[in-house]
Amino acid sequence: MSKNVFGEKLEECSTEPMTGYYRDGCCNTDEKDAGRHSVCAIMTEEFLEFSKSRGNDLSTARPEWAFPGLKPGDRWCLCVLRWKEAFVAGKAPQVVLESTHEKALEHVALQDLISKAYKTSAH
Repeated sequence: MSKNVFGEKLEECSTEPMTGYYRDGCCNTDEKDAGRHSVCAIMTEEFLEFSKSRGNDLSTARPEWAFPGLKPGDRWCLCVLRWKEAFVAGKAPQVVLESTHEKALEHVALQDLISKAYKTSAH
């Protein structure tokens, strides 16, 4: 069973749009996922622009990859290092902690994630 940053069952991030490295709605990750798509984040215009400026345009649809393009408010499993880069730059989107895979903690501090927590967290 996959676990979140609290060591509990990993909750779904989004099925509309369908997210996750495995497109299962969850931020599951393993050694096949080179990008470590482990952070469940809520997209903002600021972050989408930041990501585009770093060479990863998340707002443009790419039908050949079954990618719908993201808009503010969408939940998406982000690569942990991109989230960390955005955090350092002051542009990180909010995080759904219950849906963020525990492997994210190999690259970012729990306290940093908590500081950007979406406020419905039960923790």
